[in-house]
Amino acid sequence: MRLVLLFCTFILGVTPSYAYDKQALIESYFSVVMIRGFNETGGLAYGSGVVVAPNEVITNCHILRTTKEPWVARGQDSYPITTVRADTWNDLCLVTAENLPFKPVKIGKSSTLQRGQEVAGIGHSSGSPAPLTSTGNVHGLYAGNPGNVIRTNAKFLLGASGSGLFDLDGRLVGINTFKTAGRGGSIHFALPVEWIATMRDLPYLEKLPIAGKALWEEDEDKKPFYMQAAVPESRYDWPALEQVAEKWTKAEPESPEAWLALAVSQEKMDKPALANEYYQKSLSFDTGNIDVLFKIGNLAKKRGDQTEMDRIYRKLSSIDQEYGDQYKAHIECIQAC
Repeated sequence: MRLVLLFCTFILGVTPSYAYDKQALIESYFSVVMIRGFNETGGLAYGSGVVVAPNEVITNCHILRTTKEPWVARGQDSYPITTVRADTWNDLCLVTAENLPFKPVKIGKSSTLQRGQEVAGIGHSSGSPAPLTSTGNVHGLYAGNPGNVIRTNAKFLLGASGSGLFDLDGRLVGINTFKTAGRGGSIHFALPVEWIATMRDLPYLEKLPIAGKALWEEDEDKKPFYMQAAVPESRYDWPALEQVAEKWTKAEPESPEAWLALAVSQEKMDKPALANEYYQKSLSFDTGNIDVLFKIGNLAKKRGDQTEMDRIYRKLSSIDQEYGDQYKAHIECIQAC
């Protein structure tokens, strides 16, 4: 009963303006499990996982680095893990446990997500025996081949590694894996759900614990640019973000995310003209980017450019009238807002 009450609290907190499938989200909630195991010192390693097929759970490999005999857990019930397939570099492990009584989740696509779309993270943050939920929005999409690595502000804490990121129809779209930390707040990343299918051809591991570092543990200058940019952004280190973004735009001149990062650095360093130029460049490669349209509109408001404000309002309204209404309310806001 406590599980149901916790989830109902989450459901009531979903923004009413977003359509969501309450029953599907509840079903997804009950497909999230804990991964546990004792380490060499007798301590307990733990994380989260999602049931993606009968007797099959996706989780993060780094959870299995310190334990030789892990198990899947739900409350007081435990199910020994019998096989492990590991993509160590991408930090995804597909494990099996016999006689799991949990219904697999519906599988979605990270490739169809859009920036600004609302998502829900469900996992055992801080080792909570009942899964905890957090809602947020998609803030970035980076080619994962297949699918997209997802940047979101749907928070997850220690213990929720390997947990699920869901759309509001209850479909699994990503696996929460790593985040940055800084005074500006953490930036959270989920790996594409599409990577699960590619793992079923991997060989089974012969022994545990798992060894080998993951992509997010690579030397800073060898990480993908979106990871390099996340660290200074979360720390409000705008000159450092500018340096990363300049390299990024040169390496990937048609990346809307690269130009967005450069634009943000310029706006934060009080260079509105350059910021506007780079936001426009980003928009040219992703014409429906809600975040960028709002940022361009905000700069137009600051300089009193009514023509540009009207253009942004029309563009946002053509995507979704609610976005247009939100922007209109913002630009009409008086000083006291």
